[in-house]
Amino acid sequence: MKTIDLAYRTMYAELVQRSLDASFETDFSTAGNFVRVPVKGRDYWYFEETRPTKTRRYVGPAEDPEIAKRVAAFKEIKSDLRSRRKLVSSLVRDAGLTAPDPVTGDVVEALEKAGLFRLRAVLVGTVAFQTYAGHLGVRLRGAALQTGDADFAQFHSVSAEVDDSLPPVIEVLKAVDTTFREVPHRTDAGRATQFENASRYRVDFLTPNRGSDDHADHASPMPSLGGASAQPLRFLDFLIRDPVRTVLLH
Repeated sequence: MKTIDLAYRTMYAELVQRSLDASFETDFSTAGNFVRVPVKGRDYWYFEETRPTKTRRYVGPAEDPEIAKRVAAFKEIKSDLRSRRKLVSSLVRDAGLTAPDPVTGDVVEALEKAGLFRLRAVLVGTVAFQTYAGHLGVRLRGAALQTGDADFAQFHSVSAEVDDSLPPVIEVLKAVDTTFREVPHRTDAGRATQFENASRYRVDFLTPNRGSDDHADHASPMPSLGGASAQPLRFLDFLIRDPVRTVLLH
């Protein structure tokens, strides 16, 4: 297994840092404020705006040092999209790291902007694997594999407790491709855990099944996912318990 040159590993780390900083500027207006709210014995950051009406949006756990740092420095965060795009181009062209196909990149970007990762969902599957090389600093065989889908996972407990939600997922996806549609669940026809476009590209939502196996054949309602449900999978909790922040080179 070959390592990636130190200069490119450093560049990738800088891109991750800048992207996280920029996501705060995109998600939160400087007209609002961050507030710390206790929920069931733990503290969480929420973003509060009072105009035109009072609203509160979930940000993340108060003990997360990355979030705490950005809350403290929020007003000093500046967007540098053009510079980040140059870093992406260099990492793909010169370092040989894998970029997602255009549809995947657009789908993940749209869901990120809608707040999916802010609500503690996690990118999993083949698309997530494409980010491992940059994060680990090694070249991975098979990283360029494309499967025509994007998979996202979220704990049901998180979805139920954050008191926040995406806009309707189908509208977010239709903004990327108007042919996206809900795929009725095989046993719960009134719910959808999958969305598919005319080219058969799929977006799947998953959640850990930590209960009875009887849940495996049913779609789990997810209050924060903008009308989407999620397919319960056994042992998924071990995969998404401690996610890392990284970037797609889109």
